[in-house]
Amino acid sequence: MNTIPLTTNGAELLKQELHRLKTVERPKVIEAIAEARSHGDLSENAEYDAAKERQGFIEGRIKEVEGKLGNAQIIDPKLLDADGRCVFGATVDLEDLDSGDTVTYQIVGDDEADLKAGKISVSSPIARALIGKYAGDVAEVQAPGGVREYEVLDVKYI
Repeated sequence: MNTIPLTTNGAELLKQELHRLKTVERPKVIEAIAEARSHGDLSENAEYDAAKERQGFIEGRIKEVEGKLGNAQIIDPKLLDADGRCVFGATVDLEDLDSGDTVTYQIVGDDEADLKAGKISVSSPIARALIGKYAGDVAEVQAPGGVREYEVLDVKYI
């Protein structure tokens, strides 16, 4: 499996999710299975089936998160020295050259992406267009509605 780039914040969020799954969700579903078993016949017990399905989901997610953390390449944006270049973990101020709107995005791993929080996936078209650019450069992004141009106003490592 390839390494998965994560910011320090993204890695911490995955660790918290893993802890919650193991200490809260797993015991809760085990208890639900025991409760459903106490009702008798398992062949027609919807509660039992639902609890077993939930257990399968939780165990699958635990394995997935453990795998991601095990293969993670954790990058602290504050420690980057990219000489003002857009790289993974950088926070970038952009101006849409068509509308004049300004936006700020942080380039993060796929699991951390949250557009509402200003975090875009490193594999997204806009992030791919920004990688390697400096303040003052113009990035052309192939969007569903056609090519959009963004000017890089500032690159920060925060």
